Amino acid sequence: MKWRNSKLSNNISSQASIINLKHFSSSVVLNTIATFFTRPGLVRKVALLKKKMASVSKVYILMGCCLPIILFTSWGCTKSSDIKEGNWQLVWEDEFEGEVGLLPDSAKWNFDIGTDWGNQQLEYDTDRPENASLDGNGNLAIVARKESFAGSPFTSARITTKGKFDFTYGRYEARIKMPWGPGIWPAFWLLGSNIDEVSWPQCGEIDVMEYRGNEPHLIHGSVHGPGYSGGNAVTKSFALEQNRFDTDFHIFAVEWGVDYIYFFVDDHLYQVITPEDVDGEWVYDHTFHIILNLAVGGNYVGFPTSDTNFPQTMLVDWVRVYEDRN
Repeated sequence: MKWRNSKLSNNISSQASIINLKHFSSSVVLNTIATFFTRPGLVRKVALLKKKMASVSKVYILMGCCLPIILFTSWGCTKSSDIKEGNWQLVWEDEFEGEVGLLPDSAKWNFDIGTDWGNQQLEYDTDRPENASLDGNGNLAIVARKESFAGSPFTSARITTKGKFDFTYGRYEARIKMPWGPGIWPAFWLLGSNIDEVSWPQCGEIDVMEYRGNEPHLIHGSVHGPGYSGGNAVTKSFALEQNRFDTDFHIFAVEWGVDYIYFFVDDHLYQVITPEDVDGEWVYDHTFHIILNLAVGGNYVGFPTSDTNFPQTMLVDWVRVYEDRN
Protein backbone atom coordinates (compact mmCIF):
# COMPACT_ATOMS: atom_id res chain seq x y z
CA MET A 1 0.00 0.00 0.00
CA LYS A 2 1.42 3.33 -0.92
CA TRP A 3 0.46 6.84 -0.13
CA ARG A 4 0.85 9.62 -2.60
CA ASN A 5 -1.09 12.37 -1.08
CA SER A 6 -3.15 12.29 1.96
CA LYS A 7 14.94 -31.95 0.28
CA LEU A 8 17.05 -34.07 -0.37
CA SER A 9 15.38 -37.48 -0.92
CA ASN A 10 13.54 -38.80 2.13
CA ASN A 11 15.14 -42.21 1.62
CA ILE A 12 18.20 -41.41 3.75
CA SER A 13 20.50 -44.32 4.56
CA SER A 14 21.49 -44.79 8.19
CA GLN A 15 24.95 -45.69 6.94
CA ALA A 16 27.40 -42.87 6.41
CA SER A 17 27.26 -41.48 2.90
CA ILE A 18 28.72 -38.56 1.06
CA ILE A 19 26.71 -36.65 -1.49
CA ASN A 20 28.48 -34.37 -3.91
CA LEU A 21 26.19 -31.40 -4.47
CA LYS A 22 28.55 -29.20 -6.41
CA HIS A 23 26.07 -28.76 -9.24
CA PHE A 24 23.29 -27.55 -6.98
CA SER A 25 22.69 -23.84 -6.36
CA SER A 26 23.54 -22.54 -2.92
CA SER A 27 19.89 -21.63 -2.39
CA VAL A 28 18.71 -25.20 -3.09
CA VAL A 29 21.42 -26.66 -0.87
CA LEU A 30 20.60 -24.42 2.04
CA ASN A 31 16.89 -25.00 1.77
CA THR A 32 17.63 -28.73 1.77
CA ILE A 33 19.79 -28.39 4.87
CA ALA A 34 16.98 -26.57 6.60
CA THR A 35 14.75 -29.64 6.34
CA PHE A 36 17.01 -31.51 8.78
CA PHE A 37 16.54 -29.05 11.60
CA THR A 38 13.53 -27.64 13.40
CA ARG A 39 15.11 -25.56 16.11
CA PRO A 40 13.73 -22.03 16.51
CA GLY A 41 15.74 -19.46 14.68
CA LEU A 42 17.09 -21.88 12.03
CA VAL A 43 15.46 -20.13 9.14
CA ARG A 44 17.01 -16.86 10.21
CA LYS A 45 20.46 -18.52 10.23
CA VAL A 46 19.88 -20.13 6.83
CA ALA A 47 18.82 -16.77 5.43
CA LEU A 48 22.08 -15.30 6.66
CA LEU A 49 24.03 -18.10 5.01
CA LYS A 50 22.20 -17.48 1.75
CA LYS A 51 23.10 -13.83 1.91
CA LYS A 52 26.76 -14.59 2.57
CA MET A 53 27.28 -17.33 -0.03
CA ALA A 54 28.47 -15.94 -3.35
CA SER A 55 29.71 -19.33 -4.59
CA VAL A 56 29.94 -22.87 -3.28
CA SER A 57 31.77 -25.13 -5.69
CA LYS A 58 31.27 -28.26 -3.60
CA VAL A 59 29.06 -29.07 -0.67
CA TYR A 60 29.42 -32.38 1.09
CA ILE A 61 26.81 -33.69 3.49
CA LEU A 62 27.98 -36.56 5.65
CA MET A 63 25.08 -38.43 7.19
CA GLY A 64 25.90 -40.86 9.94
CA CYS A 65 23.55 -41.99 12.67
CA CYS A 66 21.04 -39.45 11.37
CA LEU A 67 23.35 -36.58 12.24
CA PRO A 68 24.15 -34.33 9.29
CA ILE A 69 27.67 -32.92 9.26
CA ILE A 70 28.01 -30.15 6.76
CA LEU A 71 31.32 -29.31 5.15
CA PHE A 72 31.63 -26.41 2.76
CA THR A 73 34.61 -26.11 0.41
CA SER A 74 35.52 -23.20 -1.85
CA TRP A 75 33.48 -20.87 0.35
CA GLY A 76 32.93 -17.49 -1.26
CA CYS A 77 31.50 -14.62 0.76
CA THR A 78 30.08 -11.27 -0.08
CA LYS A 79 30.36 -8.39 2.32
CA SER A 80 27.24 -8.29 4.50
CA SER A 81 26.21 -7.53 8.04
CA ASP A 82 25.19 -10.26 10.42
CA ILE A 83 21.54 -10.69 11.15
CA LYS A 84 21.02 -8.80 14.37
CA GLU A 85 19.19 -10.49 17.23
CA GLY A 86 16.99 -8.19 19.28
CA ASN A 87 16.11 -8.28 22.95
CA TRP A 88 12.46 -7.59 22.31
CA GLN A 89 10.23 -6.09 24.97
CA LEU A 90 6.54 -5.44 24.30
CA VAL A 91 5.69 -1.74 24.31
CA TRP A 92 2.32 -1.57 22.55
CA GLU A 93 -0.43 -3.98 21.56
CA ASP A 94 -4.06 -4.37 20.65
CA GLU A 95 -5.65 -7.80 21.10
CA PHE A 96 -9.05 -6.65 19.83
CA GLU A 97 -10.93 -8.14 22.76
CA GLY A 98 -14.48 -6.92 23.32
CA GLU A 99 -18.10 -7.35 22.42
CA VAL A 100 -19.16 -7.96 18.86
CA GLY A 101 -19.83 -4.77 16.92
CA LEU A 102 -17.61 -2.46 18.94
CA LEU A 103 -15.39 -0.07 17.04
CA PRO A 104 -11.61 -0.44 17.49
CA ASP A 105 -10.23 1.29 20.60
CA SER A 106 -10.32 5.03 19.93
CA ALA A 107 -7.41 5.54 22.33
CA LYS A 108 -5.25 3.55 19.89
CA TRP A 109 -6.75 3.98 16.44
CA ASN A 110 -8.02 6.70 14.13
CA PHE A 111 -10.12 6.21 11.02
CA ASP A 112 -8.93 7.61 7.71
CA ILE A 113 -12.14 8.55 5.95
CA GLY A 114 -12.24 9.01 2.19
CA THR A 115 -11.33 7.33 -1.10
CA ASP A 116 -8.64 6.88 -3.76
CA TRP A 117 -5.64 7.75 -1.54
CA GLY A 118 -3.63 8.36 -4.71
CA ASN A 119 -3.92 4.70 -5.77
CA GLN A 120 -7.17 4.78 -7.75
CA GLN A 121 -8.88 2.72 -5.09
CA LEU A 122 -12.60 2.18 -5.59
CA GLU A 123 -13.83 1.91 -2.01
CA TYR A 124 -14.92 4.67 0.29
CA ASP A 125 -13.31 4.13 3.69
CA THR A 126 -15.70 4.83 6.53
CA ASP A 127 -15.75 4.86 10.31
CA ARG A 128 -18.86 2.64 10.51
CA PRO A 129 -18.97 -0.63 12.47
CA GLU A 130 -20.23 -2.25 9.27
CA ASN A 131 -16.71 -1.77 7.89
CA ALA A 132 -14.47 -2.08 10.97
CA SER A 133 -15.48 -3.61 14.29
CA LEU A 134 -14.68 -6.35 16.77
CA ASP A 135 -16.13 -9.78 15.92
CA GLY A 136 -16.56 -10.88 19.54
CA ASN A 137 -13.96 -13.65 19.11
CA GLY A 138 -10.88 -11.55 19.76
CA ASN A 139 -10.46 -10.25 16.22
CA LEU A 140 -10.87 -7.00 14.37
CA ALA A 141 -12.92 -7.48 11.21
CA ILE A 142 -12.24 -5.01 8.41
CA VAL A 143 -15.01 -5.61 5.90
CA ALA A 144 -15.27 -4.49 2.29
CA ARG A 145 -18.82 -4.28 1.02
CA LYS A 146 -20.32 -3.79 -2.40
CA GLU A 147 -22.67 -0.89 -1.87
CA SER A 148 -23.10 2.62 -3.15
CA PHE A 149 -21.77 5.10 -0.61
CA ALA A 150 -20.66 8.70 -1.01
CA GLY A 151 -20.31 8.23 -4.75
CA SER A 152 -18.24 5.05 -4.51
CA PRO A 153 -19.40 1.53 -5.43
CA PHE A 154 -17.74 -0.13 -2.42
CA THR A 155 -17.07 0.61 1.24
CA SER A 156 -14.30 -0.54 3.56
CA ALA A 157 -12.08 0.85 6.33
CA ARG A 158 -8.60 2.12 6.98
CA ILE A 159 -7.34 2.62 10.53
CA THR A 160 -4.14 4.24 11.74
CA THR A 161 -2.24 4.93 14.96
CA LYS A 162 -1.01 8.34 13.79
CA GLY A 163 -0.83 10.78 16.70
CA LYS A 164 -1.70 8.00 19.17
CA PHE A 165 1.23 5.65 18.70
CA ASP A 166 4.17 6.86 16.64
CA PHE A 167 7.43 4.96 17.18
CA THR A 168 10.96 4.64 15.84
CA TYR A 169 12.52 1.19 15.27
CA GLY A 170 11.39 -2.10 16.82
CA ARG A 171 9.55 -5.25 15.84
CA TYR A 172 6.08 -4.73 14.43
CA GLU A 173 3.88 -7.77 13.95
CA ALA A 174 0.28 -8.71 13.28
CA ARG A 175 -1.59 -11.99 13.04
CA ILE A 176 -3.97 -11.80 10.10
CA LYS A 177 -6.28 -13.99 8.02
CA MET A 178 -6.75 -12.75 4.48
CA PRO A 179 -9.78 -12.36 2.28
CA TRP A 180 -9.73 -13.72 -1.28
CA GLY A 181 -10.73 -12.48 -4.71
CA PRO A 182 -9.54 -10.42 -7.66
CA GLY A 183 -9.33 -6.71 -6.92
CA ILE A 184 -8.94 -7.19 -3.16
CA TRP A 185 -5.94 -5.47 -1.55
CA PRO A 186 -5.35 -5.80 2.22
CA ALA A 187 -2.26 -4.32 3.80
CA PHE A 188 -0.41 -3.93 7.11
CA TRP A 189 2.08 -1.10 6.79
CA LEU A 190 4.01 1.71 8.44
CA LEU A 191 4.08 5.30 7.24
CA GLY A 192 6.44 8.07 8.24
CA SER A 193 4.67 10.33 10.71
CA ASN A 194 6.27 13.42 9.17
CA ILE A 195 4.20 12.98 6.00
CA ASP A 196 2.37 16.27 6.52
CA GLU A 197 5.69 18.13 6.56
CA VAL A 198 7.72 16.38 3.84
CA SER A 199 5.06 14.46 1.86
CA TRP A 200 5.28 10.98 0.35
CA PRO A 201 7.67 9.25 -0.44
CA GLN A 202 10.17 11.44 1.46
CA CYS A 203 8.43 10.43 4.69
CA GLY A 204 9.20 6.76 3.99
CA GLU A 205 6.92 3.75 3.90
CA ILE A 206 7.42 0.16 5.11
CA ASP A 207 4.90 -2.35 3.75
CA VAL A 208 5.04 -5.18 6.26
CA MET A 209 2.51 -7.09 4.18
CA GLU A 210 0.64 -6.44 0.98
CA TYR A 211 -1.51 -9.06 -0.73
CA ARG A 212 -3.28 -9.35 -4.05
CA GLY A 213 -6.53 -11.23 -3.59
CA ASN A 214 -6.14 -13.11 -6.87
CA GLU A 215 -2.83 -14.62 -5.60
CA PRO A 216 -3.86 -16.19 -2.28
CA HIS A 217 -0.53 -18.02 -1.80
CA LEU A 218 1.64 -14.90 -2.09
CA ILE A 219 2.41 -11.79 -0.04
CA HIS A 220 4.83 -8.91 -0.61
CA GLY A 221 7.08 -6.82 1.63
CA SER A 222 8.41 -3.47 0.40
CA VAL A 223 9.90 -0.11 1.23
CA HIS A 224 9.21 3.17 -0.52
CA GLY A 225 11.40 6.24 -0.31
CA PRO A 226 12.77 9.05 -2.49
CA GLY A 227 14.05 7.51 -5.73
CA TYR A 228 12.48 4.10 -5.09
CA SER A 229 8.72 4.36 -4.74
CA GLY A 230 5.59 3.08 -6.41
CA GLY A 231 6.54 0.66 -9.18
CA ASN A 232 10.22 1.16 -8.31
CA ALA A 233 9.92 0.17 -4.66
CA VAL A 234 12.43 -2.24 -3.11
CA THR A 235 10.30 -5.33 -2.72
CA LYS A 236 10.28 -9.12 -2.41
CA SER A 237 7.56 -11.78 -2.32
CA PHE A 238 7.01 -14.74 -0.02
CA ALA A 239 4.96 -17.74 -1.20
CA LEU A 240 3.31 -20.52 0.74
CA GLU A 241 3.75 -24.03 -0.64
CA GLN A 242 0.47 -25.90 -1.09
CA ASN A 243 -1.30 -23.44 1.19
CA ARG A 244 -3.10 -20.12 1.08
CA PHE A 245 -3.18 -17.02 3.23
CA ASP A 246 -6.99 -16.92 3.26
CA THR A 247 -7.48 -20.30 4.96
CA ASP A 248 -5.79 -19.55 8.30
CA PHE A 249 -4.04 -16.84 10.30
CA HIS A 250 -0.39 -16.00 9.67
CA ILE A 251 2.04 -13.66 11.45
CA PHE A 252 3.56 -10.87 9.39
CA ALA A 253 6.42 -8.88 10.90
CA VAL A 254 9.31 -6.53 10.36
CA GLU A 255 12.28 -5.88 12.59
CA TRP A 256 13.50 -2.37 11.94
CA GLY A 257 16.73 -0.85 13.19
CA VAL A 258 19.06 2.02 12.37
CA ASP A 259 20.49 0.40 9.23
CA TYR A 260 18.27 -2.61 8.48
CA ILE A 261 14.72 -3.81 7.96
CA TYR A 262 14.04 -7.56 8.16
CA PHE A 263 10.81 -9.07 6.79
CA PHE A 264 9.19 -12.21 8.24
CA VAL A 265 6.24 -14.52 7.66
CA ASP A 266 5.53 -16.85 10.57
CA ASP A 267 9.05 -16.06 11.84
CA HIS A 268 10.64 -17.05 8.51
CA LEU A 269 13.06 -14.34 7.46
CA TYR A 270 12.65 -13.80 3.73
CA GLN A 271 14.02 -10.34 3.03
CA VAL A 272 16.76 -8.06 4.38
CA ILE A 273 16.93 -4.42 3.30
CA THR A 274 19.83 -2.12 4.23
CA PRO A 275 20.88 1.34 3.05
CA GLU A 276 23.01 -0.35 0.35
CA ASP A 277 19.86 -1.81 -1.20
CA VAL A 278 18.00 1.41 -1.92
CA ASP A 279 18.59 3.73 -4.87
CA GLY A 280 18.15 6.88 -2.86
CA GLU A 281 18.02 8.29 0.63
CA TRP A 282 17.54 5.98 3.62
CA VAL A 283 14.57 7.69 5.29
CA TYR A 284 13.88 5.23 8.12
CA ASP A 285 15.30 7.22 11.02
CA HIS A 286 12.22 8.89 12.50
CA THR A 287 8.82 7.98 13.90
CA PHE A 288 6.34 5.93 11.88
CA HIS A 289 2.76 4.91 12.59
CA ILE A 290 0.77 1.76 11.81
CA ILE A 291 -1.94 1.41 9.16
CA LEU A 292 -4.35 -1.49 8.58
CA ASN A 293 -6.66 -1.33 5.60
CA LEU A 294 -8.60 -3.36 3.07
CA ALA A 295 -8.74 -1.70 -0.34
CA VAL A 296 -10.95 -2.60 -3.27
CA GLY A 297 -9.41 -2.03 -6.68
CA GLY A 298 -6.52 0.29 -7.36
CA ASN A 299 -3.40 0.32 -9.48
CA TYR A 300 -1.80 -2.55 -7.51
CA VAL A 301 -4.58 -5.12 -8.00
CA GLY A 302 -6.94 -3.95 -10.72
CA PHE A 303 -10.70 -4.26 -10.69
CA PRO A 304 -12.84 -6.82 -8.88
CA THR A 305 -14.39 -9.40 -11.22
CA SER A 306 -17.38 -11.72 -11.23
CA ASP A 307 -15.21 -14.12 -9.19
CA THR A 308 -14.97 -11.60 -6.36
CA ASN A 309 -17.62 -12.25 -3.76
CA PHE A 310 -18.71 -9.63 -1.25
CA PRO A 311 -18.51 -8.93 1.59
CA GLN A 312 -14.76 -9.53 1.92
CA THR A 313 -13.19 -9.67 5.41
CA MET A 314 -9.66 -9.11 6.67
CA LEU A 315 -9.45 -10.60 10.18
CA VAL A 316 -6.79 -9.22 12.51
CA ASP A 317 -6.16 -11.24 15.68
CA TRP A 318 -3.65 -8.83 17.19
CA VAL A 319 -1.06 -6.16 16.49
CA ARG A 320 2.07 -5.90 18.67
CA VAL A 321 5.11 -3.66 18.80
CA TYR A 322 8.36 -4.50 20.60
CA GLU A 323 11.36 -2.37 21.49
CA ASP A 324 14.92 -3.72 21.33
CA ARG A 325 16.41 -3.31 24.80
CA ASN A 326 19.93 -4.26 23.70
